[in-house]
Amino acid sequence: MDFRGFVDARAAALFRGALVLTGNREAAEDLVQETLERVCRKWRVVAGKDAPDAYVRRIMVNLANDRWRRFRRVAPQQVGDDLAAPGDEYGRIDSRDQLVRALQGLPMRMRTVVVLRYFHDLSDAEIAADLRISQSTVRSQLARGMEKLRSQFPSLSSPPSSPQPMEGRR
Repeated sequence: MDFRGFVDARAAALFRGALVLTGNREAAEDLVQETLERVCRKWRVVAGKDAPDAYVRRIMVNLANDRWRRFRRVAPQQVGDDLAAPGDEYGRIDSRDQLVRALQGLPMRMRTVVVLRYFHDLSDAEIAADLRISQSTVRSQLARGMEKLRSQFPSLSSPPSSPQPMEGRR
């Protein structure tokens, strides 16, 4: 596959991952552009890899980490407790925005693990290989990250109540 074919096939997925990593459309566009620029310069090496997607994701994650270190937020944003009602398109947009903001509140490695698992659908082994960490670290970061996200959306984390048994019926 040539570089243009790769970009055509993977640009949308890279943008979605970058958007969740950065939390901002403009920053995500910049991150994808910078990632693809670096990949283009080394395309012969990247194309020869067994898993060029993993190599490109690794570049994007490293660039996002670098940006995050340089431009740390002064104060984390608060996420509201209100969630969208089914069929409420504007509410779904608000909920999606709340989720992205909640992800931004996670430490970078934790956020990266959550994004790679749930937005790129990678296994523990693939995430561990991409980030050069152990699979147990992936699992612990994922568990901690999901717990932090659930604490910001309490109505989603409580199990549905089971119906009470009817007394007196046989």
